[in-house]
Amino acid sequence: QLVDSGGGLVRAGGSLRLSCAASGRTFTSYAMAWFRQGPGQEREFVAAITWSGNRTLYVDSVKGRFTISRDNAENTVSLEMNKLKPEDTAVYYCAATSGGISDTTADNYDYWGQGTPVTVSS
Repeated sequence: QLVDSGGGLVRAGGSLRLSCAASGRTFTSYAMAWFRQGPGQEREFVAAITWSGNRTLYVDSVKGRFTISRDNAENTVSLEMNKLKPEDTAVYYCAATSGGISDTTADNYDYWGQGTPVTVSS
């Protein structure tokens, strides 16, 4: 029901834009987020946005570099990633929750995309 896309290989300092499209149901009343999971690591919260888009939340390591946004008319959410670093290398997943965004644990999220890989070379 959530389909992630936009991942790829990029050099350090470069940019990528990830997209998440919903199908089969509407997620306009859901808060949305992006998580990532690097090699041998646990899934990590990256960014979240409320259903209205009026509030966002970021993990400290991406503040000022990543921007989450959503288009409720298109039922999509995006993650603009700039100034990418090798440590941003991971599989990125979008997720949806009927709860709020203050809880940044994966357990708070009900629906998940299949993931899109991002590799940042040094």
